[in-house]
Amino acid sequence: MHGEYKMPGGKLVVADVEVVDGLLRAPRISGDFFLEPDEALEAINAALDGRPAGLEARELAARIERELPRDTVMLGVSAEAIAIAVRRAVTRASDWRDHEWRLVHEPPQEPVLHMALDQVLAEEVGAGRRPPTLRIWEWASPAVIIGSFQSLRNEVDPEGAQRHGVEVVRRISGGGAMFVEPGNTITYSLYVPESLVAGMSFAESYAFLDDWVLGALGELGVRAWYQPLNDITSDQGKIGGAAQKRLASGAVLHHVTMAYDIDAAKMLEILRIGREKLSGKGVASAAKRVDPLRRQTGLPREEIIKRMVGHFRGRYGLAEGTLADDELRAAEKLVGEKFATEWWTARVP
Repeated sequence: MHGEYKMPGGKLVVADVEVVDGLLRAPRISGDFFLEPDEALEAINAALDGRPAGLEARELAARIERELPRDTVMLGVSAEAIAIAVRRAVTRASDWRDHEWRLVHEPPQEPVLHMALDQVLAEEVGAGRRPPTLRIWEWASPAVIIGSFQSLRNEVDPEGAQRHGVEVVRRISGGGAMFVEPGNTITYSLYVPESLVAGMSFAESYAFLDDWVLGALGELGVRAWYQPLNDITSDQGKIGGAAQKRLASGAVLHHVTMAYDIDAAKMLEILRIGREKLSGKGVASAAKRVDPLRRQTGLPREEIIKRMVGHFRGRYGLAEGTLADDELRAAEKLVGEKFATEWWTARVP
C-alpha cells in the first residue's frame, strides 16, 4: 500500500506499507524532508511495524514520538505528517493528480443560488456524475452568509442589512459569518471525493485542501499560512476563512472566502461582532481583523484569480468546464424549496 502526504508548509512524506492480519508490516517511510540522525528513520519504521492498521493518525504519531532518538531533528516533516501518510496508504487515499479536475467560473449569480449550487455540485461529485471541481464565485449582489449552525439574530443586525441592501443567506457548512460585496471578495469552492482526504481528520483536511492557495499567494508575494482551524492569515492580518461539509454521498465540500477589499465600516453595521472576537479591543479594532489582498498585492482582483487558477492548473491539472443545464435547474429548484425560505435561513433563530 502506498500513501503520500505533503505537510502544509513542509515536505512530501511517502509511506509504503503492508497489512498482514490487521497489522502494519514492513513500513518504509521516505520523502524529501530533512531528518537527523540517520538512525531516526530506522526508529520511525520500527515504531510503526506491528502496530494495528486501524490506529488513528494521532495514535501512530504518539508511538513515533516515543521511539525517536532524544536528539532527533525533523525539518519539513513531523510525526503527525508521517502518521497521516501511513493512514492514507492504509485507506488507499487518492492523490490530487489521480483526478481530472474541472474549472467552473460562471458570470455573477445571486447569493442564494450560490448556496444551492454548492449543495448540488457536491452531490454530483459524490454520485460520480461530475469530476472533482474548482468553482470560482462571482457575486451579483452583496450578502451576509451565515454558517449552518449560527443564530441569525446573534450574527446579523437586520436594520443594518436592510439599510445597505444586503441579503442574508445560510450555507450548508458550519463556521462563521462572511460579509461579501461584488468585486470585493474572492470566493471559491472545491467539490472532491472523500478519497482525497482519506486518512485525515476533519481538521487536518482543512489545511490540506488549501495548501495550493498558500502556494499561489506566495507567488503573489503574500507570506500566508493556515491558522487552525480554518483561517488563512498573513503577517499583516487575516486574509480569509474556510468552511467544510462532508456529505453522506461521499463528497466533501470545501469553500473559502478571501477579502480582496472590504468596507469595514459597513460590515460592522451589518454583522454583530461578538465580544469574544473583539477580545476587549473595541469596535474600531474589528475593522482590522481582515486584511484585503488588494493592499498586499497591488493587483486587480481578476489578475489574482487568474494567477490562483494558473497555480492550481500547474500543480494538479485543470480543464475548463461549465455548469450543466440539469445542475442549474436542480440548484434553482433548491432555491425555492430550501435556500430562499424562512425556515432555512432562520432555522437557528
